Amino acid sequence: MAVTTCQARLVQLAPRLGAVAANLHRHLEAAERAASEGVELVVFPELSLTGYFLRDLVPEVALRLDSAHFAELLDLSRKIHLVFGFVEESDAFELHCSAAYLAEGELKHLHRKLYLPTYGMFDEARYFSAGSCLQSFPTPWGPAGLVICEDLWHPSVPYVLSRQGMDLLIGIAASPFRGVEPGGPDIGQSYELMLGAYAELFQCHVLFCNRVGCEDGISFWGGSRAISPLEGEIAVAPVFDETHLDVVLERSHLRRARFATPLLADERPELLRRALEKMSHE
Repeated sequence: MAVTTCQARLVQLAPRLGAVAANLHRHLEAAERAASEGVELVVFPELSLTGYFLRDLVPEVALRLDSAHFAELLDLSRKIHLVFGFVEESDAFELHCSAAYLAEGELKHLHRKLYLPTYGMFDEARYFSAGSCLQSFPTPWGPAGLVICEDLWHPSVPYVLSRQGMDLLIGIAASPFRGVEPGGPDIGQSYELMLGAYAELFQCHVLFCNRVGCEDGISFWGGSRAISPLEGEIAVAPVFDETHLDVVLERSHLRRARFATPLLADERPELLRRALEKMSHE
Protein backbone atom coordinates (compact mmCIF):
# COMPACT_ATOMS: atom_id res chain seq x y z
CA MET A 1 0.00 0.00 0.00
CA ALA A 2 1.30 3.46 -0.94
CA VAL A 3 2.38 5.89 1.79
CA THR A 4 -0.26 8.57 2.44
CA THR A 5 2.01 11.64 2.30
CA CYS A 6 5.25 12.59 0.57
CA GLN A 7 7.59 15.23 2.00
CA ALA A 8 9.33 16.57 -1.11
CA ARG A 9 11.87 19.32 -1.76
CA LEU A 10 12.56 20.94 -5.14
CA VAL A 11 16.08 22.38 -5.28
CA GLN A 12 16.07 25.31 -7.70
CA LEU A 13 19.77 25.90 -8.29
CA ALA A 14 22.17 27.41 -10.82
CA PRO A 15 24.76 24.77 -11.71
CA ARG A 16 28.22 25.83 -12.86
CA LEU A 17 28.70 25.05 -16.54
CA GLY A 18 30.91 22.00 -17.01
CA ALA A 19 31.94 21.82 -13.33
CA VAL A 20 30.76 18.32 -12.47
CA ALA A 21 32.74 17.94 -9.23
CA ALA A 22 31.58 21.30 -7.85
CA ASN A 23 27.98 20.64 -8.83
CA LEU A 24 28.12 17.17 -7.31
CA HIS A 25 29.32 18.68 -4.03
CA ARG A 26 26.31 21.00 -4.01
CA HIS A 27 23.98 18.06 -4.68
CA LEU A 28 25.45 16.06 -1.82
CA GLU A 29 25.23 19.00 0.59
CA ALA A 30 21.66 19.87 -0.39
CA ALA A 31 20.46 16.27 -0.21
CA GLU A 32 22.18 15.64 3.14
CA ARG A 33 20.55 18.76 4.55
CA ALA A 34 17.16 17.73 3.18
CA ALA A 35 17.46 14.26 4.70
CA SER A 36 18.37 15.73 8.09
CA GLU A 37 15.25 17.93 7.93
CA GLY A 38 12.87 15.05 7.31
CA VAL A 39 12.51 15.39 3.55
CA GLU A 40 11.82 12.07 1.81
CA LEU A 41 12.26 13.03 -1.86
CA VAL A 42 14.62 15.70 -3.21
CA VAL A 43 14.46 16.79 -6.85
CA PHE A 44 17.10 18.70 -8.85
CA PRO A 45 16.69 20.26 -12.33
CA GLU A 46 17.62 19.00 -15.81
CA LEU A 47 21.40 18.65 -16.32
CA SER A 48 21.88 19.76 -12.73
CA LEU A 49 25.31 18.10 -12.55
CA THR A 50 26.67 19.86 -15.64
CA GLY A 51 24.81 22.99 -16.70
CA TYR A 52 22.93 23.29 -19.98
CA PHE A 53 24.78 25.01 -22.86
CA LEU A 54 27.59 22.44 -22.93
CA ARG A 55 28.07 22.05 -26.68
CA ASP A 56 31.50 20.41 -27.25
CA LEU A 57 31.88 19.79 -23.51
CA VAL A 58 29.19 17.09 -23.63
CA PRO A 59 31.60 14.11 -23.97
CA GLU A 60 33.90 15.52 -21.28
CA VAL A 61 31.22 15.82 -18.60
CA ALA A 62 29.37 12.58 -19.40
CA LEU A 63 29.02 10.03 -16.60
CA ARG A 64 28.72 6.29 -16.86
CA LEU A 65 26.34 4.61 -14.45
CA ASP A 66 29.31 2.82 -12.85
CA SER A 67 31.33 6.02 -12.32
CA ALA A 68 32.68 7.17 -8.95
CA HIS A 69 30.53 10.32 -8.99
CA PHE A 70 27.40 8.26 -9.58
CA ALA A 71 28.41 5.94 -6.75
CA GLU A 72 28.50 8.88 -4.30
CA LEU A 73 24.91 9.75 -5.17
CA LEU A 74 23.87 6.11 -4.91
CA ASP A 75 25.36 5.92 -1.43
CA LEU A 76 23.50 9.07 -0.37
CA SER A 77 20.23 7.61 -1.66
CA ARG A 78 20.25 5.23 1.32
CA LYS A 79 19.11 8.27 3.33
CA ILE A 80 16.76 10.00 0.87
CA HIS A 81 15.15 9.44 -2.52
CA LEU A 82 16.68 11.75 -5.11
CA VAL A 83 16.19 12.84 -8.71
CA PHE A 84 18.83 14.70 -10.72
CA GLY A 85 19.83 15.42 -14.30
CA PHE A 86 23.12 14.56 -15.97
CA VAL A 87 24.84 13.66 -19.23
CA GLU A 88 24.90 9.87 -19.49
CA GLU A 89 27.41 7.88 -21.52
CA SER A 90 25.84 4.55 -22.44
CA ASP A 91 27.59 1.24 -22.96
CA ALA A 92 27.28 1.90 -26.71
CA PHE A 93 29.08 5.27 -26.22
CA GLU A 94 25.93 7.23 -26.95
CA LEU A 95 25.38 10.46 -25.03
CA HIS A 96 21.98 11.12 -23.48
CA CYS A 97 20.38 13.94 -21.54
CA SER A 98 19.22 11.73 -18.69
CA ALA A 99 17.47 11.82 -15.33
CA ALA A 100 18.02 9.30 -12.55
CA TYR A 101 15.80 8.31 -9.64
CA LEU A 102 17.91 6.83 -6.85
CA ALA A 103 16.72 5.25 -3.61
CA GLU A 104 17.93 2.64 -1.12
CA GLY A 105 21.39 2.69 -2.68
CA GLU A 106 20.03 1.66 -6.09
CA LEU A 107 19.19 3.15 -9.45
CA LYS A 108 15.42 2.69 -9.40
CA HIS A 109 14.71 4.38 -12.73
CA LEU A 110 16.60 5.99 -15.61
CA HIS A 111 14.89 8.26 -18.12
CA ARG A 112 16.58 9.40 -21.32
CA LYS A 113 15.08 12.56 -22.79
CA LEU A 114 12.76 11.57 -25.62
CA TYR A 115 12.34 14.88 -27.41
CA LEU A 116 15.47 16.91 -28.16
CA PRO A 117 14.58 20.50 -29.15
CA THR A 118 16.58 21.66 -32.14
CA TYR A 119 15.05 25.00 -33.05
CA GLY A 120 15.55 28.62 -32.06
CA MET A 121 18.24 28.76 -29.37
CA PHE A 122 18.18 24.96 -28.93
CA ASP A 123 20.59 22.53 -30.60
CA GLU A 124 20.24 19.36 -28.53
CA ALA A 125 19.98 16.80 -31.35
CA ARG A 126 23.48 17.80 -32.44
CA TYR A 127 24.98 16.63 -29.15
CA PHE A 128 22.61 14.05 -27.67
CA SER A 129 20.92 10.81 -28.71
CA ALA A 130 17.19 10.65 -28.05
CA GLY A 131 15.76 8.14 -25.62
CA SER A 132 13.38 5.44 -26.82
CA CYS A 133 11.64 4.19 -23.66
CA LEU A 134 8.80 5.61 -21.59
CA GLN A 135 7.80 3.73 -18.46
CA SER A 136 6.33 4.50 -15.04
CA PHE A 137 8.07 3.02 -12.00
CA PRO A 138 7.15 2.21 -8.39
CA THR A 139 7.80 4.56 -5.47
CA PRO A 140 6.54 4.52 -1.86
CA TRP A 141 3.95 7.10 -2.96
CA GLY A 142 2.56 5.16 -5.91
CA PRO A 143 3.72 4.79 -9.53
CA ALA A 144 5.67 7.78 -10.84
CA GLY A 145 6.65 9.14 -14.21
CA LEU A 146 9.93 11.00 -14.74
CA VAL A 147 10.37 13.26 -17.77
CA ILE A 148 12.70 16.03 -18.93
CA CYS A 149 11.68 19.50 -20.12
CA GLU A 150 10.68 19.18 -23.82
CA ASP A 151 9.04 15.82 -23.07
CA LEU A 152 6.39 17.78 -21.18
CA TRP A 153 5.38 19.63 -24.34
CA HIS A 154 4.15 16.39 -25.92
CA PRO A 155 0.86 15.36 -24.23
CA SER A 156 1.29 11.79 -25.45
CA VAL A 157 4.02 11.44 -22.81
CA PRO A 158 1.90 12.01 -19.67
CA TYR A 159 -0.98 10.18 -21.36
CA VAL A 160 1.10 7.01 -21.73
CA LEU A 161 2.41 7.32 -18.18
CA SER A 162 -1.14 7.81 -16.93
CA ARG A 163 -2.25 4.59 -18.62
CA GLN A 164 0.65 2.92 -16.78
CA GLY A 165 -0.87 3.97 -13.46
CA MET A 166 1.04 7.19 -12.75
CA ASP A 167 0.17 8.95 -9.48
CA LEU A 168 3.11 11.39 -9.52
CA LEU A 169 4.58 13.19 -12.53
CA ILE A 170 8.10 14.53 -11.96
CA GLY A 171 9.33 16.96 -14.59
CA ILE A 172 12.82 18.45 -14.45
CA ALA A 173 13.84 21.30 -16.71
CA ALA A 174 16.47 23.79 -17.83
CA SER A 175 13.98 26.20 -19.36
CA PRO A 176 15.31 29.59 -20.52
CA PHE A 177 13.22 32.71 -20.07
CA ARG A 178 11.76 33.75 -23.42
CA GLY A 179 8.57 34.55 -25.30
CA VAL A 180 7.63 37.84 -23.67
CA GLU A 181 5.45 39.70 -26.17
CA PRO A 182 2.86 42.44 -25.65
CA GLY A 183 -0.43 40.76 -24.86
CA GLY A 184 1.07 37.27 -24.98
CA PRO A 185 2.08 34.76 -22.30
CA ASP A 186 5.66 34.26 -21.19
CA ILE A 187 7.15 30.79 -20.86
CA GLY A 188 6.28 30.61 -17.16
CA GLN A 189 2.61 31.16 -17.87
CA SER A 190 2.71 28.47 -20.54
CA TYR A 191 4.16 25.97 -18.06
CA GLU A 192 1.61 26.98 -15.43
CA LEU A 193 -1.27 26.25 -17.81
CA MET A 194 0.24 23.04 -19.16
CA LEU A 195 1.21 21.48 -15.84
CA GLY A 196 -2.08 22.45 -14.26
CA ALA A 197 -3.93 20.76 -17.10
CA TYR A 198 -1.88 17.58 -16.69
CA ALA A 199 -2.59 17.43 -12.96
CA GLU A 200 -6.31 17.88 -13.57
CA LEU A 201 -6.75 15.67 -16.65
CA PHE A 202 -4.46 12.83 -15.56
CA GLN A 203 -5.48 13.25 -11.91
CA CYS A 204 -1.94 13.06 -10.55
CA HIS A 205 0.39 15.17 -8.48
CA VAL A 206 2.96 17.14 -10.47
CA LEU A 207 6.42 18.18 -9.29
CA PHE A 208 8.25 20.57 -11.64
CA CYS A 209 11.84 21.59 -10.89
CA ASN A 210 13.43 24.21 -13.15
CA ARG A 211 16.91 25.70 -12.85
CA VAL A 212 17.99 29.32 -12.53
CA GLY A 213 21.18 31.20 -13.37
CA CYS A 214 22.67 32.49 -16.60
CA GLU A 215 24.74 30.87 -19.36
CA ASP A 216 25.94 32.59 -22.55
CA GLY A 217 23.72 35.56 -21.76
CA ILE A 218 20.62 33.35 -21.46
CA SER A 219 18.71 33.38 -18.16
CA PHE A 220 16.83 30.41 -16.72
CA TRP A 221 13.67 31.42 -14.93
CA GLY A 222 13.07 28.86 -12.17
CA GLY A 223 9.45 28.99 -11.03
CA SER A 224 9.55 25.41 -9.71
CA ARG A 225 6.17 24.25 -8.44
CA ALA A 226 3.98 21.51 -7.03
CA ILE A 227 0.44 20.89 -8.26
CA SER A 228 -2.38 18.85 -6.77
CA PRO A 229 -5.18 17.37 -8.90
CA LEU A 230 -7.60 18.60 -6.25
CA GLU A 231 -6.30 22.03 -5.23
CA GLY A 232 -4.19 23.14 -8.19
CA GLU A 233 -0.88 24.84 -7.41
CA ILE A 234 0.05 24.23 -3.79
CA ALA A 235 3.51 25.85 -3.86
CA VAL A 236 5.51 27.94 -6.34
CA ALA A 237 9.14 29.05 -6.08
CA PRO A 238 10.27 32.59 -6.97
CA VAL A 239 11.59 33.24 -10.46
CA PHE A 240 15.33 33.69 -11.07
CA ASP A 241 16.40 32.99 -7.44
CA GLU A 242 18.32 30.02 -6.09
CA THR A 243 16.09 28.49 -3.44
CA HIS A 244 14.33 25.32 -2.42
CA LEU A 245 10.63 24.60 -2.24
CA ASP A 246 9.21 22.23 0.38
CA VAL A 247 5.85 20.59 -0.28
CA VAL A 248 3.69 17.85 1.20
CA LEU A 249 1.82 15.72 -1.32
CA GLU A 250 -1.38 14.19 0.06
CA ARG A 251 -2.44 10.87 -1.44
CA SER A 252 -6.00 11.62 -0.34
CA HIS A 253 -6.10 14.32 -3.04
CA LEU A 254 -5.82 11.62 -5.71
CA ARG A 255 -8.69 9.66 -4.21
CA ARG A 256 -10.98 12.65 -3.90
CA ALA A 257 -10.23 13.95 -7.39
CA ARG A 258 -10.77 10.56 -9.02
CA PHE A 259 -14.00 9.87 -7.15
CA ALA A 260 -15.39 13.33 -7.94
CA THR A 261 -14.61 13.13 -11.67
CA PRO A 262 -13.74 9.60 -12.85
CA LEU A 263 -11.72 10.65 -15.89
CA LEU A 264 -9.20 7.82 -15.58
CA ALA A 265 -11.82 5.16 -14.95
CA ASP A 266 -13.85 6.34 -17.96
CA GLU A 267 -10.89 6.62 -20.34
CA ARG A 268 -11.12 4.34 -23.40
CA PRO A 269 -7.60 3.71 -24.74
CA GLU A 270 -8.94 1.24 -27.30
CA LEU A 271 -10.41 4.20 -29.24
CA LEU A 272 -6.96 5.75 -29.55
CA ARG A 273 -5.42 2.38 -30.39
CA ARG A 274 -7.85 1.80 -33.25
CA ALA A 275 -7.38 5.33 -34.58
CA LEU A 276 -3.59 4.99 -34.58
CA GLU A 277 -3.75 1.57 -36.23
CA LYS A 278 -6.02 2.96 -38.93
CA MET A 279 -3.70 5.92 -39.53
CA SER A 280 -0.69 3.60 -39.82
CA HIS A 281 -2.36 1.74 -42.70
CA GLU A 282 -3.50 4.80 -44.64
